[in-house]
Amino acid sequence: MPTGVALRDPRRQLFEAAERVLLRDGPSALTSRAVTTEADCAKGVLHRHFPDFDAFLAALVLDRVARLDTTSAGLLAAVGQGTVVGNLTEALTEILGPVAVAVVGLTVSRDGLRALLRETRPTGVPLLSDATEVLACYLAAERELGRLSPAADVDALAPTLIGAGHLLLADRTGTAPDAEALRRVVAGVVGASLACPPGNRPAPGEHPGSL
Repeated sequence: MPTGVALRDPRRQLFEAAERVLLRDGPSALTSRAVTTEADCAKGVLHRHFPDFDAFLAALVLDRVARLDTTSAGLLAAVGQGTVVGNLTEALTEILGPVAVAVVGLTVSRDGLRALLRETRPTGVPLLSDATEVLACYLAAERELGRLSPAADVDALAPTLIGAGHLLLADRTGTAPDAEALRRVVAGVVGASLACPPGNRPAPGEHPGSL
């Protein structure tokens, strides 16, 4: 007799089940059996949709990458609005959410998964490198608008923001830092590159990132 329940959208429900296992138990606990048990479906469902478990995991990673399109659209819509530091802080909070950080850890920990991803993505860490491109595009748009210094090196600032943000947010078991802690990190990275419009210079001792 078949076990489990029928899935209306098997791929999506399997991805969501895998994310729950990742968040609850970590990358080492993620197996095909754990995923199908979490999804409450027959064990064969996963292998009907994916050649093997690494192929499933690669699709899971790329699904998270695809979600960056929404973040990118939101950031570009915010160009010239609010503050650069505020926009970046909000974007990093979304980009480096608990599931995304867990997916990065999964990628780093599984040789077979990395090898499969490298067939189409030969450089960088998937998700982190894609997020870096998202931030670089936003920073370039703000530089063109004049809210960043013309000398701002967006190709250096973007990976620095991703690296610093990931270091701050990567501890899956610890207490999550508050938004202010991340904002301070962002301000520290981009503060020197922010353009100060005439008549709106920071007061003595005030960090330009508050503008």
